[in-house]
Amino acid sequence: MIEIFYMGGPLFMSILTLLLIGVLISAWKYPEWLKEVGLLALAIGVLGQIIGLYSAFQFMEASGGVSQEIMAGGLKVSSITTAYGLIIYVISLILRIVVKPRVQ
Repeated sequence: MIEIFYMGGPLFMSILTLLLIGVLISAWKYPEWLKEVGLLALAIGVLGQIIGLYSAFQFMEASGGVSQEIMAGGLKVSSITTAYGLIIYVISLILRIVVKPRVQ
């Protein structure tokens, strides 16, 4: 599990983990912010993927040609942050459904 954290990039994965903690805290303290924190996690995840793809394409451009295996590996690694952000967003939506009766 920790390998996936480092593969996704410590910076973006740390930010997303803090947002996961924010989602869990806002579920009980600030339920009206729950969806927004989840959306922020999704946006940060997509931003992490775009930056990861940019650096992968930059490497491919510098090295000339790359094999399909390297290309597939780069795409796999770049999608880790998006998947983590999407998971956090889904958690925020589930918590919003559970907490919603308390908000009204």
